[in-house]
Amino acid sequence: MSALVLASASSSRARMLQHAGVPFDVVPAHVDEDSVKEALLAEGISFAGVADALAELKAVRVSHKIGGVIVLGGDQVLGFDGELVNKCESLEAARALLWRLRGQRHELFSAAVLAKDGAPIWRHTAKVSLLMREFSEAFLDDYLNRHGAELLRGVGCYRVEDDGLQFFERIDGDYFAVQGLPLLQLLTPLREHGVLTR
Repeated sequence: MSALVLASASSSRARMLQHAGVPFDVVPAHVDEDSVKEALLAEGISFAGVADALAELKAVRVSHKIGGVIVLGGDQVLGFDGELVNKCESLEAARALLWRLRGQRHELFSAAVLAKDGAPIWRHTAKVSLLMREFSEAFLDDYLNRHGAELLRGVGCYRVEDDGLQFFERIDGDYFAVQGLPLLQLLTPLREHGVLTR
């Protein structure tokens, strides 16, 4: 097993780590994210705190099972108009969400937590502010038709790593965090803990 385990089935996070040359294995943490989010929000936890708590839960859960290795948990939440937006369950819901975000600013909170032997050893949460342009219905429908259900894997139903970038007029913050991980910040502790060569 690699010195790093990704506690997520996210293809985006896996691709980012691969492109950065990080060796890792995947052991998804099975977490009921919706019920955890609901409980955290009921306690008045901030959106950034929700992302951090979910990332920690995933990392710690897997690191309890696999001792001696570094486990990476990640999570991303979307805040819009004072509301925490959940992943869409259908393309119809994705269309409604993207149309609602059109011409508006929303925020993404991307958290990463490293754990070892059941305890967190590093954490970072990045906040990114994104402004969507006034795109047409034809553009939106074409995007949804071309990418289909794959879009439902991300909380915003867009992918900035491909032509989903065309939805945006401005992105303020870490581009990698938009994709699901504060990657640059993560590389330093991975070197410090021997996952990467210093």
